[in-house]
Amino acid sequence: MAAGRPTWQGHLRLSLVTCPVALYTATDSGGDVHFNMLHKETHNRIRMVPTDPDLGPIERSDIVKGYEIEKGQYVVVTQDEIDSVRLESTRTIDIERFVAARDIDRLYWDSPYFLVPDGKLAAEAYTVIREAMSGADQMALGRVVMHQRERLLAIEPRDEGMVAWTLRSRREVRDAAAYFDAIPDRKADPAMIQIARKIIEQQEGPFDPEKFTDRYEDALRALIQEKRKGKGRKVQVEAPEDTNIVDLMEALKKSLGGPAGKARPKKAPARKKAG
Repeated sequence: MAAGRPTWQGHLRLSLVTCPVALYTATDSGGDVHFNMLHKETHNRIRMVPTDPDLGPIERSDIVKGYEIEKGQYVVVTQDEIDSVRLESTRTIDIERFVAARDIDRLYWDSPYFLVPDGKLAAEAYTVIREAMSGADQMALGRVVMHQRERLLAIEPRDEGMVAWTLRSRREVRDAAAYFDAIPDRKADPAMIQIARKIIEQQEGPFDPEKFTDRYEDALRALIQEKRKGKGRKVQVEAPEDTNIVDLMEALKKSLGGPAGKARPKKAPARKKAG
């Protein structure tokens, strides 16, 4: 499978060691189901026409950008003003420090990229940096300018290469206390906790992404295939009922019998061959 076009190309620098590298998006959203807006009778694609509530349809050349400072009040900025504060891309990822991966809160992890050497001559320096990081059990932090934005990168060795994760800024991560402080500070029943831990032990296993698919996407694809054949179908996924506090202990005990409170099905007896 071809790697495709890189998202970013430049250099990775650790002190005086530099090598050409490229970033490739590690995830693919191309498989997602997307719909287009069509007219219900002609099935022509709909064009979104910019409209002013007082003037009606307007030309795109008459549109300017504004930042809302109060309800209905905006600071208008021109494209030249926006361009004047854009960061110049240095095309270099400077490794500034090393941290343990466990020290980075998972809320800050954003998008993964494959960081690969760009050209045969880059392989040696790239390998030196990768192997040095593997032995230190650390992640490298550096900065990169992509799409006119400066992003913090966390780089870690992976197999024969390295993966770079963009990290969210402090402004992008909400304070958990605003959501968790209202949860009652109540001690749980130790007996219930013990049963819940046994349920966890029963359901332990390795992470296999092949077993976790988007059932909604699968249902949409099945619906589209049936529509292509001239059939229709309604897909409905029932939500589980909430567990009543009164029945919590009973629900926990029943859960020990198998996943989701259901006993494991018995195998049907093998049929005898006709003879």
